[in-house]
Amino acid sequence: MRNIKYIISCILLAILSFACEDYLDKQPDDQKTEEEVFTRYTEVNKLVTDLYSRAKVANRPLAWFYHFSSAAITDEAEGTTVEGNITNRFNTGDWSTMSLAGSNGQYWWDIYAFIRRANVILEGVAKYNSPDNPLEPGSLEKRIGEVYFLRGYLHYLLLRSYGEIPYLDHSVDPNSSMDFTKESVHSIVEKIVADAEEGYKRVPGAWGGEHFGRVDKGACLGLIAIARWTAATPLWNGAKEAGYTGERVFENEYTYDQSRWVSARDAAKAVLECQNDGKLRYKLYDTHSETDFNDDAGENKNESTVYARLWDMYYDMTAFQNEAVWFVTKDKYEGWYGDMYPPSRGGSARQQPVQEQVDEYEYISPDGYGYPVYSAKAKADGYDDGNPYKSVKRDPRFYRDIIYHGAPFRDGNNNPAIVDVATGSDKINASNATKTGYYHRKYFRDSWNRSGSVSISAPPIWRLPDFVYIYCEAVNEISGPNEEIYQKVNAVRARSFMAPMPPATKMDKNLMREYIKRERRVEFYYENKRAWDCRLYVEPSNEGELIKEQAWKSAGSTNDERSQKYWATGLRSYPKSQRMINGMRPVEDPNGKIVINGVKYRMERYCVEERVFDVPRHYLFPIMETEIQRSPTLVQNPGWN
Repeated sequence: MRNIKYIISCILLAILSFACEDYLDKQPDDQKTEEEVFTRYTEVNKLVTDLYSRAKVANRPLAWFYHFSSAAITDEAEGTTVEGNITNRFNTGDWSTMSLAGSNGQYWWDIYAFIRRANVILEGVAKYNSPDNPLEPGSLEKRIGEVYFLRGYLHYLLLRSYGEIPYLDHSVDPNSSMDFTKESVHSIVEKIVADAEEGYKRVPGAWGGEHFGRVDKGACLGLIAIARWTAATPLWNGAKEAGYTGERVFENEYTYDQSRWVSARDAAKAVLECQNDGKLRYKLYDTHSETDFNDDAGENKNESTVYARLWDMYYDMTAFQNEAVWFVTKDKYEGWYGDMYPPSRGGSARQQPVQEQVDEYEYISPDGYGYPVYSAKAKADGYDDGNPYKSVKRDPRFYRDIIYHGAPFRDGNNNPAIVDVATGSDKINASNATKTGYYHRKYFRDSWNRSGSVSISAPPIWRLPDFVYIYCEAVNEISGPNEEIYQKVNAVRARSFMAPMPPATKMDKNLMREYIKRERRVEFYYENKRAWDCRLYVEPSNEGELIKEQAWKSAGSTNDERSQKYWATGLRSYPKSQRMINGMRPVEDPNGKIVINGVKYRMERYCVEERVFDVPRHYLFPIMETEIQRSPTLVQNPGWN
């Protein structure tokens, strides 16, 4: 019976795009009527499944801009100019109230259309008293819970991009007046929480078998925690004090209130303590030992630099079952590899890591703790910017995430090879090659040689470390650091075989804050977080970042000279203002420590490009003029008028 039901589900999914559109898209009158849809469980189930697929489209981490990750509009990555130059248009300020690049269901008009579907489902089920599934009693109530979660989740995606929005908890008659008005972010968060709580009442503690990946209680708790954390961050909690200069409709509600951190702490704690069948629902993925460097083919061809655990955590189903709080399946396939591979492996390197991201990977000091390479301690411990990847041992996540000059990485024939960005097809600025001196590596199956298929369900939208960091950050903001949060952050680091934070973090609130924020950057590299985090923390307007930006501009007469001299004068991080990105290039040097094919190199910093991030304009996406024409009561976001 179980197999039969699974086959039926697959058939329903296959015909979904044709069948479930009939009522919601108002097809001709010879199609199914409202009553015919909502008096049949199978039809309701198809509508819910369709809503899942649309929620997936609205937030795909590896391809948020359809062809590109959001990483390339931040100081994580640089994007190429193919596919309409999507990400570079944002980086040059080429976005407006008339045009946003890369639309694929993630913008205002699409997400509200998806929300309408959620409301139609909830209203139709109530109006027609839809029947339950006779084969699995209780299924309808679970579907209703899933729709509540998805409605709240879709509103969260709108809040993330647009800030103040209308919260629609009912379907809108297209013939009625479109007099929508914005609500404050804190009002929206309360409604997201309410929807998540309605979902929590109805969905199970966990799903198994073919249902795994549906909304469960942990996902509902996760949505609450993410929403509460968003409301506690500086953009919506002390924005003016943090340097924000815009005037939003409910600006007077965004003064600092510590109770928002208390709510974020409690919500994150609920996720960490979530149970199913009397056991903790989530735990960190910890298979493979510290001596295991094998890839998925059981071979170590990476010179023991990439731990099997760090690669496998994005493919082993055990990791998803134990650590993923909310995720979408099969986000990308082998074509993504071709987009991202270096040219020497037949790829087009569409997005490449930048130096700002690389510098965030700490090194392991002889004293047994981790420190940033831009700390005053780094030089004394042997860090050499001319040999930045091997002079000291970097955070193991660096070797998994980044392909650098001299990195061991198989060639196109699956033979051991060393990446060379000084010569050949992988040379900086060669055709389809890197502009930054780096290539992306995270999520690659190292043994795949462009034959056969690959499916990628990574990264999860939220996974356990999200809530570890939220909890620890909130505790630190409320009362300062303590032993508990020190141990929790170090547990995530230890899972990656990374050294603990120095003991000084237990006594210094600012230092603990710095480490937690750096942990987020490293742990969640290329996971569709940075584009939102830099805005939530108002980094482009932060006084400290602006001082660093001015120091960078004053360091030399050319951008390359500025990049080099800025670093040399103080070993400090590049400004997080989102108005520049830097790279690292190899230079032949008889004293160089990096040797490839008998040639000695040292690395040298350079500026890849300056970018545009106008404040307050670019903190929020603009509402399209067409939407404001439909609903003149809407107020445009700051800076876009």
